Amino acid sequence: MPMAPEWLRDYRKETFVSDLLAGIIVTIMLIPQSLAYALLAGLPAEMGLYASILPLVAYALLGSSRTLSVGPVAVISLMTAMAVGDIAASGSPHYIEAAIVLAALSGVLLLLMGVLRLGFLANLLSHPVVSGFITASAVIIAVGQFRHLLGIPAQGDNLIALLASLFANIGATNWITLGIGLGATGFLIWSRRGLLRLLLRLGLPEQLSRILAKAGPVLVILVTVALSYLFQLGAHGVALVGEVPRGLPDLALPSFDAELWSQLLVSALLISIIGFVESVSVGKTLAAKRRQRIDPNRELVALGGANVASAFSGGFPVTGGFSRSVVNFDAGAQTPAASILAAMGIALAALFLTSLLFYLPKATLAATIVVAVSSLVDFGQIRRAWHYSRSDFIAIVTTIIATLTLGIELGVLAGILSSVLLHLYKTTRPHIAIVGAVAGTEHYRNVERHNVITHPNLVSLRIDESLYFANSSYLEDYIYRLVAESDQLEHVILQCTAVNEIDMSALETLEAIDHRLQEQGIRLHLSEVKGPVMDALQSVDFLRQLSGEVFLSHHQAVKALKRDEIEPYII
Repeated sequence: MPMAPEWLRDYRKETFVSDLLAGIIVTIMLIPQSLAYALLAGLPAEMGLYASILPLVAYALLGSSRTLSVGPVAVISLMTAMAVGDIAASGSPHYIEAAIVLAALSGVLLLLMGVLRLGFLANLLSHPVVSGFITASAVIIAVGQFRHLLGIPAQGDNLIALLASLFANIGATNWITLGIGLGATGFLIWSRRGLLRLLLRLGLPEQLSRILAKAGPVLVILVTVALSYLFQLGAHGVALVGEVPRGLPDLALPSFDAELWSQLLVSALLISIIGFVESVSVGKTLAAKRRQRIDPNRELVALGGANVASAFSGGFPVTGGFSRSVVNFDAGAQTPAASILAAMGIALAALFLTSLLFYLPKATLAATIVVAVSSLVDFGQIRRAWHYSRSDFIAIVTTIIATLTLGIELGVLAGILSSVLLHLYKTTRPHIAIVGAVAGTEHYRNVERHNVITHPNLVSLRIDESLYFANSSYLEDYIYRLVAESDQLEHVILQCTAVNEIDMSALETLEAIDHRLQEQGIRLHLSEVKGPVMDALQSVDFLRQLSGEVFLSHHQAVKALKRDEIEPYII
């Protein structure tokens, strides 16, 4: 990796102007988001700001994406609350200490995976599992914020517990809090589209209108802070953020309590993997739009560095966020300098604007969270999976139900386990097609899908999967069933076009098949065997003992083995 980021080599004034504009827009977006996600994680509001300063700089210097924006995100904040909540009471000094340690441990794990070049792990979590997990997490996050919108106590780490707690305390609703929450939510939903159209109708320049439209959450904060101050809403039971320390975070080493680190290890690993997968997915999508690419192994190192930086500056776990990265991209960011400029903006806010946050209603931040996570809910993915792939449908539904009922960590583990088991089940029943020749060609296709020519004295089987211990017996049963149904059969030809590997168990099964076919006067042949598979077969006695032959092409096999005196079948 070069000493200086590659984007610095050709940095120009025009690039700086684009990055500065993007940095301003992202700063406007990050201030309310950072505060809201600290609330979601059960942490003091200032920790959200701290987690949005040094991590952005660390990623900008180490990452491979030019537009990815790193910081607190909804799902990781919720996972932080769940993990740390099992160890300490929310808001306590030990709770804060554990959240900082969780960021450090996640950073160390990500750095270790980067050094070991484990970037391929991003491919092991299927998209249906990630989609189902994010959808269910968004639902839990939104429902969990209802207590702040209603001004009532509620707790729970899954949907059932949250709903039960909310209903039990619904009678204590603070109506002023509810009014603030509903008003803020309604305005934020409208501002996503309506505010930009209104500003354009008023004659403002398009670029300025887009910047102001992104500032909808900031406007809500300013209005509700003013209302809270003028009418002293805190005296009427409205929960406020309270005093937020002014200034930049103190740099300090996180606690090295071995017991605490061991308690958080599993949670840190899950947060690292989920955060990495989300970050890489967003990074790849944005990079493809500009014909750029990202390096997953370098992303591991960059995200690890960002989390370590967050821990050293009193923050909590961070990753690449979808919404802020898209805003950064759409705002015209050309290089990671936009993130550094955004970090500077957050630092200025921490220095000069925290005094304004004392009167900020928590209901306003809850509304910001609810609106932000609403875009993460995608129940349409369930319908698409039902029509396209039943196994993916099962994986999505399993992940959603497990996450909603059992909690975040067990939900993602259930999703991963269901995907692995479904994949194994599918490979134990490989697709096997009886094939015949397309008239006038040397092409062979499935007899159930095409009008093809077959011969009664031979059967051609195309195996569409590598053969290994879990599926070889399925092939064996399939062949024996065919043999039992045909009295004229003399040859069985296995077309191995899609067979990339034959393990020892499958090899022994082929030997058993060949031996049993020989007893019935039938020969076993292979065709179109790939080079590496052929090398493996030649290293043992299988080919020398094989009753039939190995043909270069399937057409050669059929041409050599068919009996011309018997009329072929046209199916």
